[in-house]
Amino acid sequence: MDIRRAKEKDMDRINELLRQVCMVHHKGRPDLFQGENNRKYTNEQLREIIHDDQRPIFVAVDETDLVTGYAFCIFQQHLGDNILTDIKTLYIDDLCVDENIRGQHIGKSLYEYVLKFAQEQGCYNLTLNVWCCNETAMRFYENCGLKPQKIGMETILKKDR
Repeated sequence: MDIRRAKEKDMDRINELLRQVCMVHHKGRPDLFQGENNRKYTNEQLREIIHDDQRPIFVAVDETDLVTGYAFCIFQQHLGDNILTDIKTLYIDDLCVDENIRGQHIGKSLYEYVLKFAQEQGCYNLTLNVWCCNETAMRFYENCGLKPQKIGMETILKKDR
């Protein structure tokens, strides 16, 4: 397995994995997430992200260069904010390993690669959000050593969904 920056040639496979993530969220919260025929990004948006150094996408690939997992990242910094310090953060917007080959430490390798990248870029921290309905992901991130930073809470007002 190798980990590298995503390329345009990876887009079809990335889209397949994005659909898998969409379905995990849809199954967990169908009131919030649409089903499998929807896409997180258009091809134009995905192509733009692939070429954006402020939003690097890293992919794990097998010996045939087939994408087996990805990590979408975003650099964040709040310069001149009234209350937040100007620390540089690398935010993992999405991390996925193909559901058919999980358990081979691809996710852990991707996470560790991103962690090392963030350190090399001078980041203060590495952050991400995880949906409470995705207990497998929560356990994975806890096993990677992440701790809760903040918690989003809700009350459902309309019961008709």
